Amino acid sequence: MHIALIGASGFIGSALRNEALSRGHRVTALVGHPEKLSAQPGLSAVATDVLDQDRLAQQLAGHEAVISAFSGHAQDDVRGYFNRGSAAIVAATKQAGVPRLLVVGGAGSLEVAPGVQLVDTPDFPAQWKGAALGGRDVLESLRAEPTLDWTFLSPAALISPGERTGRFRLGGEQLLVDEAGNSAISVEDYALALIDELEQPAHSRRRFSIAY
Repeated sequence: MHIALIGASGFIGSALRNEALSRGHRVTALVGHPEKLSAQPGLSAVATDVLDQDRLAQQLAGHEAVISAFSGHAQDDVRGYFNRGSAAIVAATKQAGVPRLLVVGGAGSLEVAPGVQLVDTPDFPAQWKGAALGGRDVLESLRAEPTLDWTFLSPAALISPGERTGRFRLGGEQLLVDEAGNSAISVEDYALALIDELEQPAHSRRRFSIAY
């Protein structure tokens, strides 16, 4: 499959890039600094600016799917930048005629109690709140999207480097926790699950979640 991967050099984007390439997919890495990516079979790196919608649409044209690992963590206005960039990605995907968009989501919008989302709990880390609120905004905008075939994958509360085990649980709108109350997933298993979804769609136009 020919995939356009936005944010392919980031924390989660790198894991997605490696997982997709290991399965034989062709990946166009759309990044700010393509020179930072080493050459690999099946990989082409292209400089992009997600806020330039028309140029982005040209770069996305001809791909079978778009995966967005876009984030605004390095920006002063994380939430605003994430919203603007994500809106441009959705619009460019539609403009380019690409049939599917898979989005790397956050855990903040998952429920920890009926009607209570993780981002709204008192102990939610302040440094991640802008990104979490932006992720929730994007999910709400996708749910209002009338035509695009989208999927949004929320990780566990803690996502970190680890092992590719293939042993995890998939869920829906609630934060998944283990018997000890922990919510964690490796970035490698997160990437495995999202590329599985790419290859065998099971969550069209909805969000799903993952954790051990």
